[in-house]
Amino acid sequence: MKIVVLDGYTLNPGDLNWKGIKTFGELVVYERTKFDNHEILKHIADAEVVFTNKTPLPKEVIEKAPSIKYIGVLATGYNVVDIESAKKHNIIVTNIPSYSTTAVAQFTMALLLEMCHHVGDHNLAVQNGEWSKSPDFCFWNYPLIELAGKTMGIIGFGSIGQATAKIAQAFGLHIITHSRTVKPELESESCKYVSLDELFKSSDIISLHCPLFEATKGIINKKNIDKMKDGVMIINTSRGPLVVEEDLKNALNSGKVSGAAIDVASIEPINPENPLLNAKNCIITPHIAWAPKEARIRLMDIAIQNLDAFLKGNPINSVSL
Repeated sequence: MKIVVLDGYTLNPGDLNWKGIKTFGELVVYERTKFDNHEILKHIADAEVVFTNKTPLPKEVIEKAPSIKYIGVLATGYNVVDIESAKKHNIIVTNIPSYSTTAVAQFTMALLLEMCHHVGDHNLAVQNGEWSKSPDFCFWNYPLIELAGKTMGIIGFGSIGQATAKIAQAFGLHIITHSRTVKPELESESCKYVSLDELFKSSDIISLHCPLFEATKGIINKKNIDKMKDGVMIINTSRGPLVVEEDLKNALNSGKVSGAAIDVASIEPINPENPLLNAKNCIITPHIAWAPKEARIRLMDIAIQNLDAFLKGNPINSVSL
Protein backbone atom coordinates (compact mmCIF):
# COMPACT_ATOMS: atom_id res chain seq x y z
CA MET A 1 0.00 0.00 0.00
CA LYS A 2 1.36 3.41 -0.97
CA ILE A 3 0.89 6.29 1.47
CA VAL A 4 1.56 9.90 0.47
CA VAL A 5 1.87 12.94 2.71
CA LEU A 6 1.38 16.02 0.53
CA ASP A 7 2.64 18.72 2.91
CA GLY A 8 4.52 17.18 5.79
CA TYR A 9 6.86 20.01 6.76
CA THR A 10 4.43 22.06 8.85
CA LEU A 11 3.51 19.11 11.06
CA ASN A 12 7.01 17.70 11.15
CA PRO A 13 9.80 20.17 10.37
CA GLY A 14 12.29 17.63 11.71
CA ASP A 15 11.51 17.30 15.41
CA LEU A 16 9.04 14.40 14.96
CA ASN A 17 9.19 11.26 12.84
CA TRP A 18 6.92 9.33 10.50
CA LYS A 19 7.75 5.84 11.73
CA GLY A 20 4.24 5.17 13.04
CA ILE A 21 2.74 5.72 9.59
CA LYS A 22 5.56 3.86 7.85
CA THR A 23 4.44 0.65 9.56
CA PHE A 24 1.34 0.57 7.33
CA GLY A 25 3.04 0.62 3.95
CA GLU A 26 5.33 2.43 1.54
CA LEU A 27 5.49 6.06 2.65
CA VAL A 28 6.38 9.06 0.51
CA VAL A 29 6.51 12.43 2.29
CA TYR A 30 6.52 15.65 0.32
CA GLU A 31 7.48 18.60 2.48
CA ARG A 32 5.31 20.83 0.31
CA THR A 33 3.08 20.44 -2.73
CA LYS A 34 2.09 23.38 -4.91
CA PHE A 35 -1.60 24.20 -4.88
CA ASP A 36 -1.75 23.07 -8.48
CA ASN A 37 -4.00 20.22 -9.55
CA HIS A 38 -1.44 18.82 -11.98
CA GLU A 39 1.29 18.62 -9.33
CA ILE A 40 -1.08 17.25 -6.71
CA LEU A 41 -2.19 14.50 -9.08
CA LYS A 42 1.41 13.73 -9.94
CA HIS A 43 2.19 13.22 -6.25
CA ILE A 44 -0.83 11.03 -5.46
CA ALA A 45 -1.25 9.23 -8.79
CA ASP A 46 -0.91 5.68 -7.43
CA ALA A 47 -1.52 6.29 -3.72
CA GLU A 48 -4.23 4.49 -1.78
CA VAL A 49 -3.79 6.67 1.31
CA VAL A 50 -3.27 10.43 1.19
CA PHE A 51 -2.54 12.75 4.09
CA THR A 52 -2.94 16.49 3.66
CA ASN A 53 -2.87 19.46 5.95
CA LYS A 54 -3.62 22.46 3.74
CA THR A 55 -3.01 21.12 0.22
CA PRO A 56 -6.46 21.09 -1.43
CA LEU A 57 -8.08 17.95 -2.79
CA PRO A 58 -10.92 19.32 -4.91
CA LYS A 59 -13.40 17.39 -7.01
CA GLU A 60 -11.16 17.70 -10.08
CA VAL A 61 -8.33 15.92 -8.29
CA ILE A 62 -10.37 13.26 -6.55
CA GLU A 63 -12.09 12.21 -9.78
CA LYS A 64 -8.73 11.65 -11.47
CA ALA A 65 -7.15 9.64 -8.64
CA PRO A 66 -9.07 6.34 -8.64
CA SER A 67 -6.61 4.51 -6.42
CA ILE A 68 -7.37 6.65 -3.35
CA LYS A 69 -9.30 4.84 -0.63
CA TYR A 70 -8.57 7.09 2.33
CA ILE A 71 -7.78 10.79 2.94
CA GLY A 72 -6.44 11.81 6.31
CA VAL A 73 -6.65 15.53 7.00
CA LEU A 74 -3.83 16.49 9.36
CA ALA A 75 -5.92 19.19 11.00
CA THR A 76 -9.32 19.68 12.59
CA GLY A 77 -10.76 21.73 9.74
CA TYR A 78 -11.37 19.69 6.60
CA ASN A 79 -12.64 22.26 4.10
CA VAL A 80 -9.57 21.53 1.90
CA VAL A 81 -11.25 18.29 0.79
CA ASP A 82 -14.33 18.09 -1.42
CA ILE A 83 -16.26 15.83 0.93
CA GLU A 84 -19.17 15.21 -1.47
CA SER A 85 -16.81 14.03 -4.18
CA ALA A 86 -15.02 11.79 -1.68
CA LYS A 87 -18.36 10.24 -0.66
CA LYS A 88 -19.28 9.69 -4.29
CA HIS A 89 -16.05 7.74 -4.80
CA ASN A 90 -16.36 5.82 -1.50
CA ILE A 91 -13.30 7.52 -0.01
CA ILE A 92 -13.18 7.78 3.77
CA VAL A 93 -12.03 11.19 5.00
CA THR A 94 -10.94 11.72 8.60
CA ASN A 95 -9.79 14.72 10.59
CA ILE A 96 -7.90 15.26 13.85
CA PRO A 97 -10.19 16.55 16.60
CA SER A 98 -9.17 18.03 19.95
CA TYR A 99 -5.40 17.70 19.59
CA SER A 100 -4.76 21.45 19.97
CA THR A 101 -7.32 22.40 22.62
CA THR A 102 -4.81 23.19 25.35
CA ALA A 103 -2.36 24.89 23.01
CA VAL A 104 -4.91 27.18 21.36
CA ALA A 105 -6.52 28.16 24.66
CA GLN A 106 -3.08 29.00 26.07
CA PHE A 107 -2.19 31.02 22.97
CA THR A 108 -5.49 32.90 23.08
CA MET A 109 -4.66 34.10 26.57
CA ALA A 110 -1.11 34.95 25.50
CA LEU A 111 -2.54 37.22 22.81
CA LEU A 112 -4.94 38.80 25.29
CA LEU A 113 -2.17 39.42 27.83
CA GLU A 114 0.01 40.94 25.13
CA MET A 115 -2.79 43.38 24.27
CA CYS A 116 -3.17 44.23 27.96
CA HIS A 117 0.53 44.69 28.77
CA HIS A 118 2.50 44.94 25.49
CA VAL A 119 5.30 42.91 27.04
CA GLY A 120 7.19 42.60 23.76
CA ASP A 121 7.06 46.33 23.02
CA HIS A 122 8.10 47.28 26.54
CA ASN A 123 10.98 44.82 26.43
CA LEU A 124 12.11 46.36 23.14
CA ALA A 125 11.87 49.84 24.65
CA VAL A 126 14.09 48.78 27.55
CA GLN A 127 16.57 47.13 25.20
CA ASN A 128 16.66 50.37 23.19
CA GLY A 129 17.62 52.36 26.28
CA GLU A 130 14.34 54.12 27.06
CA TRP A 131 14.24 52.94 30.68
CA SER A 132 17.83 53.95 31.27
CA LYS A 133 16.97 57.45 30.08
CA SER A 134 13.71 57.69 32.02
CA PRO A 135 13.51 60.37 34.77
CA ASP A 136 11.16 58.04 36.67
CA PHE A 137 11.64 54.58 38.14
CA CYS A 138 9.17 53.18 35.61
CA PHE A 139 7.40 54.12 32.40
CA TRP A 140 4.89 52.65 29.98
CA ASN A 141 4.25 53.32 26.32
CA TYR A 142 0.76 51.85 26.18
CA PRO A 143 -2.26 51.75 28.49
CA LEU A 144 -2.02 48.80 30.88
CA ILE A 145 -5.22 46.82 31.39
CA GLU A 146 -6.38 44.67 34.31
CA LEU A 147 -8.66 41.81 33.31
CA ALA A 148 -10.46 41.01 36.56
CA GLY A 149 -14.13 41.96 36.45
CA LYS A 150 -14.30 42.38 32.69
CA THR A 151 -16.47 40.31 30.35
CA MET A 152 -15.13 37.97 27.69
CA GLY A 153 -17.50 36.92 24.95
CA ILE A 154 -16.61 33.58 23.38
CA ILE A 155 -18.18 32.77 20.01
CA GLY A 156 -18.12 28.99 19.69
CA PHE A 157 -18.12 26.92 22.87
CA GLY A 158 -16.62 23.62 21.84
CA SER A 159 -13.57 22.15 23.52
CA ILE A 160 -11.28 25.12 22.73
CA GLY A 161 -13.87 27.71 23.75
CA GLN A 162 -14.46 25.88 27.01
CA ALA A 163 -10.73 25.53 27.73
CA THR A 164 -10.24 29.25 27.03
CA ALA A 165 -13.12 30.09 29.36
CA LYS A 166 -11.59 28.04 32.16
CA ILE A 167 -8.30 29.92 31.96
CA ALA A 168 -10.05 33.27 31.55
CA GLN A 169 -12.14 32.68 34.66
CA ALA A 170 -8.94 32.17 36.63
CA PHE A 171 -8.04 35.74 35.66
CA GLY A 172 -11.35 36.94 37.07
CA LEU A 173 -13.11 37.38 33.74
CA HIS A 174 -16.86 36.84 33.44
CA ILE A 175 -17.72 34.62 30.47
CA ILE A 176 -20.64 34.96 28.10
CA THR A 177 -20.83 32.67 25.11
CA HIS A 178 -22.82 32.02 21.97
CA SER A 179 -22.69 28.61 20.33
CA ARG A 180 -24.69 26.39 17.98
CA THR A 181 -25.04 23.83 20.75
CA VAL A 182 -26.17 24.93 24.20
CA LYS A 183 -25.12 22.78 27.16
CA PRO A 184 -26.84 24.17 30.27
CA GLU A 185 -24.58 22.12 32.53
CA LEU A 186 -21.67 24.37 31.52
CA GLU A 187 -23.36 27.48 32.88
CA SER A 188 -22.36 28.95 36.23
CA GLU A 189 -22.35 32.28 38.02
CA SER A 190 -19.39 33.33 35.87
CA CYS A 191 -20.37 31.64 32.57
CA LYS A 192 -23.64 32.18 30.69
CA TYR A 193 -25.03 31.50 27.22
CA VAL A 194 -26.41 34.61 25.52
CA SER A 195 -27.68 35.68 22.13
CA LEU A 196 -25.13 36.84 19.58
CA ASP A 197 -26.40 40.42 19.81
CA GLU A 198 -26.09 40.36 23.60
CA LEU A 199 -22.55 39.05 23.29
CA PHE A 200 -21.59 41.87 20.93
CA LYS A 201 -23.24 44.45 23.19
CA SER A 202 -21.82 43.32 26.53
CA SER A 203 -18.29 42.02 25.86
CA ASP A 204 -15.09 43.87 26.70
CA ILE A 205 -13.19 41.13 24.86
CA ILE A 206 -14.46 38.91 22.05
CA SER A 207 -12.64 35.67 21.20
CA LEU A 208 -13.52 33.57 18.16
CA HIS A 209 -13.53 29.78 18.53
CA CYS A 210 -16.24 28.77 16.06
CA PRO A 211 -15.84 26.74 12.85
CA LEU A 212 -15.93 28.45 9.47
CA PHE A 213 -19.36 27.87 7.98
CA GLU A 214 -21.50 30.06 5.74
CA ALA A 215 -23.33 31.24 8.85
CA THR A 216 -20.12 32.34 10.56
CA LYS A 217 -18.17 33.68 7.59
CA GLY A 218 -17.58 37.39 8.12
CA ILE A 219 -19.22 37.36 11.53
CA ILE A 220 -16.91 40.19 12.59
CA ASN A 221 -18.14 42.87 10.21
CA LYS A 222 -19.04 46.56 10.35
CA LYS A 223 -22.66 45.92 11.28
CA ASN A 224 -21.71 43.72 14.23
CA ILE A 225 -18.76 45.88 15.26
CA ASP A 226 -21.16 48.82 15.52
CA LYS A 227 -23.08 46.85 18.16
CA MET A 228 -19.96 46.41 20.28
CA LYS A 229 -18.69 48.48 23.18
CA ASP A 230 -16.29 51.28 22.34
CA GLY A 231 -12.78 50.00 23.04
CA VAL A 232 -13.60 46.30 22.66
CA MET A 233 -10.70 43.89 22.05
CA ILE A 234 -11.02 41.11 19.46
CA ILE A 235 -9.06 37.85 19.24
CA ASN A 236 -9.18 35.36 16.36
CA THR A 237 -7.34 32.04 16.68
CA SER A 238 -9.92 30.14 14.63
CA ARG A 239 -10.24 30.93 10.90
CA GLY A 240 -9.32 34.08 9.01
CA PRO A 241 -12.54 34.44 6.96
CA LEU A 242 -14.56 34.82 10.18
CA VAL A 243 -13.40 38.45 10.02
CA VAL A 244 -14.08 41.05 7.34
CA GLU A 245 -10.56 42.37 7.54
CA GLU A 246 -11.23 45.77 5.96
CA ASP A 247 -14.03 46.40 8.47
CA LEU A 248 -11.80 45.43 11.39
CA LYS A 249 -9.01 47.67 10.09
CA ASN A 250 -11.36 50.63 9.93
CA ALA A 251 -12.62 49.95 13.45
CA LEU A 252 -9.08 49.72 14.78
CA ASN A 253 -7.98 52.91 13.07
CA SER A 254 -11.03 54.79 14.36
CA GLY A 255 -10.55 53.51 17.91
CA LYS A 256 -13.92 51.72 18.04
CA VAL A 257 -11.88 48.53 18.55
CA SER A 258 -8.99 49.28 20.90
CA GLY A 259 -6.96 46.24 19.93
CA ALA A 260 -7.05 43.04 17.91
CA ALA A 261 -4.89 39.95 17.97
CA ILE A 262 -5.17 37.46 15.14
CA ASP A 263 -3.35 34.22 14.45
CA VAL A 264 -5.13 33.58 11.16
CA ALA A 265 -5.82 35.48 7.95
CA SER A 266 -8.26 35.22 5.06
CA ILE A 267 -5.38 34.17 2.78
CA GLU A 268 -2.41 32.28 4.21
CA PRO A 269 0.46 33.01 4.12
CA ILE A 270 -0.86 36.53 4.68
CA ASN A 271 -1.19 38.66 1.56
CA PRO A 272 1.14 41.71 1.69
CA GLU A 273 -1.96 43.76 0.80
CA ASN A 274 -3.96 42.50 3.79
CA PRO A 275 -5.57 45.61 5.34
CA LEU A 276 -4.77 44.50 8.88
CA LEU A 277 -1.07 44.99 8.19
CA ASN A 278 -1.84 48.72 8.14
CA ALA A 279 -4.15 48.76 11.14
CA LYS A 280 -3.44 50.37 14.51
CA ASN A 281 -3.02 48.18 17.57
CA CYS A 282 -3.20 44.90 15.69
CA ILE A 283 -1.06 41.92 16.69
CA ILE A 284 -0.65 39.33 13.92
CA THR A 285 0.99 35.94 14.40
CA PRO A 286 1.57 33.35 11.63
CA HIS A 287 -1.05 30.67 12.45
CA ILE A 288 0.95 29.07 15.25
CA ALA A 289 -1.56 28.64 18.09
CA TRP A 290 -1.84 24.93 17.25
CA ALA A 291 1.86 24.25 16.81
CA PRO A 292 3.62 23.46 20.13
CA LYS A 293 5.50 20.18 19.82
CA GLU A 294 3.24 18.54 22.39
CA ALA A 295 0.19 19.30 20.25
CA ARG A 296 1.87 18.10 17.08
CA ILE A 297 2.79 14.82 18.76
CA ARG A 298 -0.88 14.36 19.67
CA LEU A 299 -1.84 15.15 16.08
CA MET A 300 0.56 12.53 14.72
CA ASP A 301 -0.67 9.93 17.21
CA ILE A 302 -4.31 10.52 16.26
CA ALA A 303 -3.44 10.36 12.55
CA ILE A 304 -1.88 6.94 13.14
CA GLN A 305 -4.94 5.79 15.12
CA ASN A 306 -7.26 7.03 12.37
CA LEU A 307 -5.43 5.11 9.66
CA ASP A 308 -5.20 1.97 11.78
CA ALA A 309 -8.94 2.05 12.49
CA PHE A 310 -9.73 2.56 8.79
CA LEU A 311 -7.57 -0.39 7.75
CA LYS A 312 -9.30 -2.56 10.34
CA GLY A 313 -12.68 -1.61 8.86
CA ASN A 314 -13.87 0.58 11.74
CA PRO A 315 -13.16 4.20 10.77
CA ILE A 316 -13.00 6.80 13.53
CA ASN A 317 -13.09 10.58 13.31
CA SER A 318 -14.67 10.26 9.87
CA VAL A 319 -16.14 13.41 8.34
CA SER A 320 -17.40 11.60 5.22
CA LEU A 321 -19.72 8.92 6.62
